[in-house]
Amino acid sequence: MARGWESKSVEGQIDMAGEHRHTAVLENSPDPKTLQLLRQKESILLSRTRVVRDLNSAQNPRYKALLKKALADLDAQLSTIKAG
Repeated sequence: MARGWESKSVEGQIDMAGEHRHTAVLENSPDPKTLQLLRQKESILLSRTRVVRDLNSAQNPRYKALLKKALADLDAQLSTIKAG
């Protein structure tokens, strides 16, 4: 009988520890708006990296001009995210 009581006590302690861990994660996670801005910024940075790589390897002057415009647009988007 004592053995069953101890295992229930241990089970309860494990459950409480799991709840505390879950609560701590929820308290430390940023709000949805901040997460959306972070994802948007990461997406723009990835796009910018690809455009810069393509610009360095491009041979066609028209394509280079198009990539430069795309790069300027991505930089403008980044500046609005950082300012906001």
